[in-house]
Amino acid sequence: MLTKVIWGSCLALWIGSCSVTLAQDYMTKALQLMSEVPLIDGHNDLPWQLRKQFNNELNKVDLNTLTTTHTNIQKIKEGRLGAQFWSAYVPCETQYKDAVRQTLEQIDVIHRMCQKYPTTFRFSTSSQDIIDAFRSKRTASLIGVEGGHSIDSSLGTLRTMYHLGVRYLTLTHSCNTPWADNWLVDTGSEPSQHHGLSSFGKQLIVEMNRLGMLIDLAHVTVEVMNQVLNMSKAPVIFSHSSAYSICPHKRNVPDDVLLKVNETGGIVMVNFYNDYVTCSKTAKLSDVADHFDHIKKVAGARIVGFGGDYDGVTRLPEGLEDVSKVPSLVAELLRRGWTDEEVKGALGNNLLRVMREVEKIRDHMANEKPDDVPIPYDDVKNQCRTSFGYSNTGAVHSLSIAALLLTLALQHLITFTLY
Repeated sequence: MLTKVIWGSCLALWIGSCSVTLAQDYMTKALQLMSEVPLIDGHNDLPWQLRKQFNNELNKVDLNTLTTTHTNIQKIKEGRLGAQFWSAYVPCETQYKDAVRQTLEQIDVIHRMCQKYPTTFRFSTSSQDIIDAFRSKRTASLIGVEGGHSIDSSLGTLRTMYHLGVRYLTLTHSCNTPWADNWLVDTGSEPSQHHGLSSFGKQLIVEMNRLGMLIDLAHVTVEVMNQVLNMSKAPVIFSHSSAYSICPHKRNVPDDVLLKVNETGGIVMVNFYNDYVTCSKTAKLSDVADHFDHIKKVAGARIVGFGGDYDGVTRLPEGLEDVSKVPSLVAELLRRGWTDEEVKGALGNNLLRVMREVEKIRDHMANEKPDDVPIPYDDVKNQCRTSFGYSNTGAVHSLSIAALLLTLALQHLITFTLY
């Protein structure tokens, strides 16, 4: 009996030792792959935390020692973060008010963050910039504007933000815009205003293709997802959404849409928020890996990426509590049998492929003129908005009609006099 107990104990110790060794091997492999391909994360809300906690007074903040966020420089280094789309987010409450100003201030704080910490961050706007930053051992820092309300229904504002370095626009946040429906419509808690996109919303998609700006479908209705996937010349992204079949939350992506994302060459960057991972307040790292597995199974590993949503959420899975923990998720994918090439794709190659295609479409459309037809004034008319431009256009139009009528009358008079 004693011999059996001893052998049982030895066996348990041996199995435990093997498990530890295997875990170490997977982590070693994960870190190796992360040294070869940049980990590109689709969405981080640190800039909003700088607004909330410090009113963007960056001179009063040290990102090396900041402890009240999921993200700081030490955590970035431990997490091997190769590139980050920093979110220039402002709440829906700013819509029809000061959304553009507030968004510009968020764009500004991202620029200043890169300027203050030049050995950590490199401001980036292209796929090649990401590669260059990675080679220089800095985190490529890109800007994504989260919510179409930030452009105040203006193609000119969209273009201006692009010139300031913005490389994706999330079409809606959690409110409808005058040209697109948001995800809450699918929950039944808000009415549809546009049955997806309005005609101006479709103009916007074309203009984003022309500019070379990534179209982000996180936060939109399924109808908007399908409309954009059907009409966009360039592949799209979901910067921070997970798989609906694993967690049926309306912020997640249904299987039929995953298939369309694959057909059109896009990417779904998996969100870590517990509520989108397990549809509950608790989750584990393995639950997030389940979303990666499901997307891979349904539509292929080529459409998967990382979109942690750090500093934008209040609950994160056990094992993914902050930016430093992401290598553990990479090791878990390896443990589940993902090949090196599949992992490299999820880390960054998939997103780089999407960006390069978006840039290629931009170059093909280089000779097309910017769209300068504004949204109909009745679609945006409110007490906080003036009608400058619209009234002038109307006056010119009325004058043209008057001139035409006068010309016809004169022609009639001349004809009558001659005969």
